Amino acid sequence: MRAVQVGSSKTGPVLLPVEIPQPQPGPDELLIRVRAAGVTPTEIRWYPTTHKKDGTMRTGAIPGHEFSGVIAATGKDVSDFRSGQEVYGMNDWFADGATAEFCLTQSQSIAPKPATLTHEAAAAVPIGALTAWQGLLDRARLQPGERVLVHGGAGAVGLFAVQLAHLHGAHVIATGSSRDAEFVTGLGAEKMIDYRSSRFEDEVQDIDVVFDGVGGETLARSWSVLKPGGRMVTIAAGGENVTEQRVKDAFFIVEPNRQQLMEIARLLDAGTLKCFVKASAPIEEAEAAYRGEIRYNHGYGKTVIILPA
Repeated sequence: MRAVQVGSSKTGPVLLPVEIPQPQPGPDELLIRVRAAGVTPTEIRWYPTTHKKDGTMRTGAIPGHEFSGVIAATGKDVSDFRSGQEVYGMNDWFADGATAEFCLTQSQSIAPKPATLTHEAAAAVPIGALTAWQGLLDRARLQPGERVLVHGGAGAVGLFAVQLAHLHGAHVIATGSSRDAEFVTGLGAEKMIDYRSSRFEDEVQDIDVVFDGVGGETLARSWSVLKPGGRMVTIAAGGENVTEQRVKDAFFIVEPNRQQLMEIARLLDAGTLKCFVKASAPIEEAEAAYRGEIRYNHGYGKTVIILPA
């Protein structure tokens, strides 16, 4: 099958087109004929891309851990999905991803594809929507009426965080670029703060939950806007390596969750949750897509790799 693997060069990681054997599903696995795969540009530098679970070095990883496609085959112990079924979801970060014609996953990591979405649109959903869901609802235990500050409200995760917080009855404030203000307020934010012209801590205080997708200085400045008992959630990759306990406690990495994917699909099909494809490209342009060098439809949402039917 055709695939893209992470290689190395003098200037850093690169993506290389390869022809490799098609994987075969084990007893509790499913083989997915990938129709579209989401792009997370920073992924090619993450620990699971360069290392195995036992800590040894890993080479030739296939990126793109969210996808939409069709079940091509099932392992002998899989009973809740059938061949030919359209599904979407994500797979383990240490497994090979979906920037390939086929990938492997497990039953608990996928759900039936939202019926109203194309494969291209569905592939833009799993990581962003699950991250927002798990951060706001599972970790922060967001309650109706609380005040939420979402950093990066037009980002691939932030746009879902704004929507889910709003749907959950929260009062949402977001940071981002002024050019995206109308878009983000349309998703449910009551206020959009332009990070280039304003300091958010000068404009908001007494926040119940901060959802941080930026990290660095933005995260460091965010503690001051939390009210007593407020909760911080961050997905910024730097949180993995910090020693400050409160940052370690706030940081998390999204996990596959079939039940949540099913509920997200229900919201998408009802039209109460929306997804956005920032740009799309064929697998031949995967490296350009990961570098942000392809033509964008607009400045928000997810970039997606399209594979032929």
